[in-house]
Amino acid sequence: MHNGLVKNGWFDRPGGEPVHLVEHDSSWAGQAADWSHRINLALGSTVESVAHIGSTAVPGLISKPVLDIQVAVLDISDESAYRSGLETLGLILRQRESDHRFFRPPAGELRTVHVHVCEVGSIWEREHLVFRDRLRADPALVRAYARLKLGLAKSVGHDRLAYTNGKSQFIKDVVDGTLPHDLSE
Repeated sequence: MHNGLVKNGWFDRPGGEPVHLVEHDSSWAGQAADWSHRINLALGSTVESVAHIGSTAVPGLISKPVLDIQVAVLDISDESAYRSGLETLGLILRQRESDHRFFRPPAGELRTVHVHVCEVGSIWEREHLVFRDRLRADPALVRAYARLKLGLAKSVGHDRLAYTNGKSQFIKDVVDGTLPHDLSE
């Protein structure tokens, strides 16, 4: 899944907010369904699919209390087809990469959602769905990922980029299916 390293294209660099992890909240699935519905209404036929991804989409997994919603469109380079619709939902474009656009509420506002736009059928789309689905299917992976996340949150403090980058090899291994069979501590 990506190499996990942040590339150029940020609009206003990420701040030094702490990595705050919480226990899984069963209401996240309903909140994600609500966001998916709102996105579908705002974007109409531009949307090919909307999916709840990331840690909040995996029952039992600790997470930052922020939903990740993946929106697949036919042509990611045609920002005019989706950007203004997402802005009507109170989201702003924060990062532009060749295969991904990242939207979230403006700085200073409560952040409960991150929206990731990608192209339908892209590697970005596939890898995020594979990662979510493999975690959902394997409680040992969930436990191993939770241990990694807790360790990173403790060691990197307020460095969210280090937190994200610290997870990248685990994510890649899960997507590639190359993690060892014994995931115990």
